[in-house]
Amino acid sequence: MDGDTFRETVEESNRTELDRLGSSKLLIALTGARIERERVLEVAAHSEHAARETFRTWAADESDDAARTAFEVVAEQEETHLERVLAALDREVDLADGGPMHAYLRGREETVERVASGMVGRPLVSLRTHNQLIGFFVNEADESGADLFRDLKRETAAVIDDGCALLDDLCESDDDWERARMVAEYVIQVAYDDYADSLTEMGLGVKDVC
Repeated sequence: MDGDTFRETVEESNRTELDRLGSSKLLIALTGARIERERVLEVAAHSEHAARETFRTWAADESDDAARTAFEVVAEQEETHLERVLAALDREVDLADGGPMHAYLRGREETVERVASGMVGRPLVSLRTHNQLIGFFVNEADESGADLFRDLKRETAAVIDDGCALLDDLCESDDDWERARMVAEYVIQVAYDDYADSLTEMGLGVKDVC
């Protein structure tokens, strides 16, 4: 196994969940069916804040030098993302921290599991969210909003590349790769379950990809 094969394996094993997370129903679930500019940006701000706090937490107690540096870099990137989203929103927001996915992430203590879950599994979900955010602003004829999330998507995609490269260095056995695969896939499942539960609470189904 290597980093590139790892990503392909995780994506293929979770193709259905990722496809459904990439549907137009995602914004319905995330916003509670309030698909309007301020609400969309507010949800994005909460997400960037939660990610920043997760990587800050990891960086504070990570023993592996390369991983700690990577976590610090991602935390700084998420801070920049948050600042840009808040600038677009242009109002104060009482930022909420957490959610099921980040609760799971913050429970990871081993370096391999942190890298696999936080720098591969999580951003694979985030890319689907960014696609829907870009589409929302394109439909609103808001090019500045669309460009903002195109930038965030590009930088998030780079995190996956960095995570896969780190796993190449960290995984020394098949057992390491298997543990990495399990946590990366579980992050996607947690995100999907949260999405599905939100739709169910609104009386909507998840099976049809929009």
